[in-house]
Amino acid sequence: ASEWDRTATTDVAGQVRARSGQPIEACFHCHKCTSGCLLAEDMTYGPDQLLRLVELGDEERLLTSRDIWLCAGCQTCGARCPNDIDIAAVMDSLRQLAVERQARIAEPDSWKFHHLFLETVRRLGRMHEATLLIGYKLWTGHLMSDMDSGIPMVLKGKVPLLPRATQ
Repeated sequence: ASEWDRTATTDVAGQVRARSGQPIEACFHCHKCTSGCLLAEDMTYGPDQLLRLVELGDEERLLTSRDIWLCAGCQTCGARCPNDIDIAAVMDSLRQLAVERQARIAEPDSWKFHHLFLETVRRLGRMHEATLLIGYKLWTGHLMSDMDSGIPMVLKGKVPLLPRATQ
């Protein structure tokens, strides 16, 4: 038996459409979005198959998919879509639903990064890379990863240690 209430699964397509404002049913699965996605080879489904899962209302596979957390929101998929579907907005909607419905997060470090990014902007009014980086490293325990590139970036002033004041 599934952990998901089957009565709720029929509404996932409506929820995603309402949140994203995207005409998911306009996708005719030409695969242009997936062929241009820089992360598709690391994904289980890819953007076009995720849109199909939305159409089918397969909430369990959608909300527990690592794909929604791997998406970088780079807009390449949407730029390639002949029907102008903003797939990154669909991915944002799926991430919101996954958190709200307490789905198992397939990529917890990506969720932590996403959460810290939004919290940093909420608190500071803008992005501050050092705050995000320090928070992420402490929360995930990946303290020493990327140090070979991180220290030179700080020393060259590419990652300011203190946030600039907002005007």
